[in-house]
Amino acid sequence: MYKNCALILCLSMLITGMCAVNVNEMEMNRTLNSEVFEMTLEEMQAELKTEDIQEVSRFREILQNISSPERCVNYNVLVNENAVYLDDESVEILCRIVEAEAGNEDEKGRMLVANVVLNRVKSSRFPDTVKGVVFQKSGGLCQFSPVANGRYYRVKVSDQTREAVEKVLRGADESQGALYFVNRYAANAEYMSWFDRKCTPLFSYGRHEFFS
Repeated sequence: MYKNCALILCLSMLITGMCAVNVNEMEMNRTLNSEVFEMTLEEMQAELKTEDIQEVSRFREILQNISSPERCVNYNVLVNENAVYLDDESVEILCRIVEAEAGNEDEKGRMLVANVVLNRVKSSRFPDTVKGVVFQKSGGLCQFSPVANGRYYRVKVSDQTREAVEKVLRGADESQGALYFVNRYAANAEYMSWFDRKCTPLFSYGRHEFFS
């Protein structure tokens, strides 16, 4: 019986021209007769019974169906075209400025601050890197107050902030293209007057007002 099984297997291998066997997770409890592998195709066919030949044919059809091109399934790789790819240093700088500016805000408030930084990176009016944007000075003044007063260096970035930044890097953006944000009640009158005169108001969220 086992010899016939071996003959069927060997003949099937010759007919199909291909057989892949994974032996990593199975134990071979029986050793095939070495004589089987020394037989010619004609000898195998002569040895096999009619029902065995039919079994070989059925086995061949199964293999052909498995490998048939008709079984190929078309698929599309989904790519978020809005995703932002930053190096580790840039991600850390972004997380730190978000924590310093919006660590007391909810997730959306943190995400909006991250969006503004990235909007500036994309804009020709600002440096083209996260580091350049965050540490930019205009007229000798820092663009972000936490950099000026040192809070940027003192904060401990929370998991909530990292999650918010990660969502922004994956493409989440409700900023409407905002390039500025300000806490009106924490800013001095002169500073706030510049926003009101020079910028276009977009919306308010949490403690911040956003402008383009």
